Amino acid sequence: MDKLWAHLVEAQPPPELWLVALSALAAFVIVAYRTSWQLTRGLVTIAHEGGHALVALLSRRRLQGIRLHSDTSGVTLTRGRPTGPGMVFTALAGYVAPSLLGLAGAWLTAQGRVTLLVWSVLLFLVCMLLLIRNLYGALILLATGGAVFALSMYAPDDVQMVVAQVAVWFLLFGGVRPILELRRKRRRGQAPDSDADQLARLTFLPGGFYVLFFLVVAAASVVGGAWLMLPAAVLPSL
Repeated sequence: MDKLWAHLVEAQPPPELWLVALSALAAFVIVAYRTSWQLTRGLVTIAHEGGHALVALLSRRRLQGIRLHSDTSGVTLTRGRPTGPGMVFTALAGYVAPSLLGLAGAWLTAQGRVTLLVWSVLLFLVCMLLLIRNLYGALILLATGGAVFALSMYAPDDVQMVVAQVAVWFLLFGGVRPILELRRKRRRGQAPDSDADQLARLTFLPGGFYVLFFLVVAAASVVGGAWLMLPAAVLPSL
């Protein structure tokens, strides 16, 4: 166990600035380009529903399961009081989860703890797999988890660092786009049961306030992630 822990927390040297910048550019293109976004958006949905599930458990709600659908949507089913703080925090967690996970990943990456980051993601996916309640969801989690496991076992440290950089930037940028899409859908009246509208029914604040809250958290996470990762790459070269 001591050797395993030492392996997990072993720090890799920080990447060069050009690699961090190139990883950020690659992730931004993936999120901004429509086709690549449709192919990868399901990863953001995993983080979104995982956020709901985690906060539901922390607030002592009974978690009935998670469903991930082929149209990149998802739903987390819980049981408990239909109102109250537990329900509010559970509804709040979804849209901010990808950004906050990206921020946590940025902190680990800046510390050089790439192995710990990869195995934390793998543990997160395994826990979600235990809660999944549909075949497509199970398949997408198995495929994602298998890719992460192969990365951790067979990829050289340099490759793991590059993939970690792109993945962290992807979560940071990918946490913003669904909120902008939600804003557009609400303006067209196409999302009456969104998380923001559920929160509006649970509290005295309008749904637009929660969309703004989601966006502020996502934007702050992008800034915070850049502040963590860019200095880590710049300082060793000074």
